Amino acid sequence: MFAGIVSAVGRIASASPHGDGVRLRIEAPGFGLEEVSIGDSIAIQGACHTVVAKLGDAFDVDTSRATLDVTSGLEAGRPVNLEKSLRLSDRIDGHLVSGHVDGVGTVAAFDDLGGSVRLAVDAPAELARFIARKGSIAVDGVSLTVNGIEGGRFEVNLIPHTRAATTLGALAPGARVNLEVDMLARYVERMLGESKVAK
Repeated sequence: MFAGIVSAVGRIASASPHGDGVRLRIEAPGFGLEEVSIGDSIAIQGACHTVVAKLGDAFDVDTSRATLDVTSGLEAGRPVNLEKSLRLSDRIDGHLVSGHVDGVGTVAAFDDLGGSVRLAVDAPAELARFIARKGSIAVDGVSLTVNGIEGGRFEVNLIPHTRAATTLGALAPGARVNLEVDMLARYVERMLGESKVAK
């Protein structure tokens, strides 16, 4: 479980074929790898991964074909948002994020407002129903508040800190981003579906 609060930006140093997917080596200076053990969970671009090896300021994870099929931004050479999993005693400054990417959206607009940025993203139709104004969404693993939604396009605001501390500051129209909708919205839909079936 994560909070969508990125603690460092790393870089995918390599992506080597491994099983049905790839083994990624992530260079992460300043991420505090001394606190990370083999088997720990780390969110990379919003997707939960298990650490399988450590070497200096780098760590390795295995990414399955199933994960690669529903995510974006896990290619060699890419900067990536990193977050360690939550401890039960941690403050949750963002929102509860599972690290299970729901789909990939496309950046429709990236408008500089003189410090902050208006980011508009086109979400897949099957995810749009889970996105609500003033609700939460994770974009490339970053917890954000939805300022508006029309059809499948939603808007969020990126403050200067978010632009500087994550990979979102380098986005441009046409870029693909990993999306995870608020898990509460999924549970509400499931409960409402069950109640309809019961009738």
